[in-house]
Amino acid sequence: MVTAADFNALLQRLAGQIPAHCILTREEDTRPYECDGLSLYRSLPPVVILPESEEQVIAVVRACKALNIPIVARGAGTGLSGGAMPHPRGVLLGLAKLNRIVSIDPESATAVVEPGVRNLAISEAAAAHGLYYAPDPSSQIACSIGGNIAENSGGVHCLKYGLTVHNVLRVRVVTIDGDIVEFGSEAPDSPGLDLLAAYIGSEGMLGIVTQATVKLIPSPACARVIMASFPSVEAAGDAVANVIAEGIVPAGLEMMDKRATHMVEPFVNAGYDLEAEAILLCESDGTLEEVEDEIRRMNDVFAKAGATRLQVSNSEEERLRFWAGRKNAFPAAGRVSPDYYCMDGTIPRRHLARVLNAIVDMEEEYGLRCANVFHAGDGNLHPLILFDANAPGEIERAEQFGAAILELCVEVGGTVTGEHGVGIEKINQMCVQFSRQELDFFLAFKRGFDPYGLLNPEKVIPTLARCAEYGRMHVHAGELRFPDIPRF
Repeated sequence: MVTAADFNALLQRLAGQIPAHCILTREEDTRPYECDGLSLYRSLPPVVILPESEEQVIAVVRACKALNIPIVARGAGTGLSGGAMPHPRGVLLGLAKLNRIVSIDPESATAVVEPGVRNLAISEAAAAHGLYYAPDPSSQIACSIGGNIAENSGGVHCLKYGLTVHNVLRVRVVTIDGDIVEFGSEAPDSPGLDLLAAYIGSEGMLGIVTQATVKLIPSPACARVIMASFPSVEAAGDAVANVIAEGIVPAGLEMMDKRATHMVEPFVNAGYDLEAEAILLCESDGTLEEVEDEIRRMNDVFAKAGATRLQVSNSEEERLRFWAGRKNAFPAAGRVSPDYYCMDGTIPRRHLARVLNAIVDMEEEYGLRCANVFHAGDGNLHPLILFDANAPGEIERAEQFGAAILELCVEVGGTVTGEHGVGIEKINQMCVQFSRQELDFFLAFKRGFDPYGLLNPEKVIPTLARCAEYGRMHVHAGELRFPDIPRF
């Protein structure tokens, strides 16, 4: 049990090592850090420390280990699974001040950056060399590369260019012992086990990244988007499968249902077809000749799949406008509902229509609306459950609705997350997806890096007791709860 005396001892240890302005203890200063983008769950941190160098990160970690105080690392706080929610008896370690782009090497097409660098800032800095960083989460204007690494973030172009794990070559990490280790290499391969892939997506449970080398790619000479309208989600889902079956790998392939387009269009004026039951946004990039050929082929596929309207962007401005609606779906939800709950599950593409129709049935069952926007090309769903936290019972029904969607994803052969991570949001569904032996293996792997259990504890990997409790509630009570998690 961490006591006030322990935190006083911590501050005494760090005196002279961490500037006073980098340590926040007053409630009015720590309150902004009580949650990440999943504001449904909150926990006020006793202390927030904002180091300005790797040496200061090491000092904090060593002091916390000596006093057995938990540490939760945080980037920009845009995550959507509660992965950066503070521990009520721990230190919230904010890495936003480690925000230098150390170098850009156009010859090797790499950039070395600190964890607080914004995703979009990498591409902005590399643009002078005709390069950019491919992963582009909807929050790329604000989210940081350290958080992207922790959650293995994706974006609308992840179908062709991959997730964070496919675009990071090396990470420099502070271990719980305060040592520096590096995973990965700028070479095509590195000796030993691929611990880089294990670290990316580990949500701060294995170490704290202080530097990363990321891969840059040439900016395409041309990019155009098809906006295709369909009379049903089934027809749109078939069109997605048919594009992939034709051997076409679009730069991006996104779907929005009718509720989502009606929610977004007044917000961005993207020119979406509000009569369509679903629209697809399908981008081609490359040389002018490649794009023209791919656009023609995709238009043919969509027409055969029953598209009722096909519109191709004729300028860069129009291309960005088409994407603006998809990328602004989350803020648009805030205009039509007091609160929303963004889920994240992944399914085989062939089950898109089945799952979307099931979500429609769930809307009636739980008495809540749901708008669907997602990475259709790789089956990564982002249902936006709309609710009012001030209405009695709606928080609980939103949780139940979200849990039902995730468990349906598992049922059809998918997984409970695609790019948002598990955090606290999906920890119960980890009990559904994985066996106890698998979960025990995950715990053993974490202990190999963090035998003290101090790095982002009580996240991602459920305990035996939690799974047993969740199973009893799920089977016998017919309702889902998240015990012992503070909520507003």
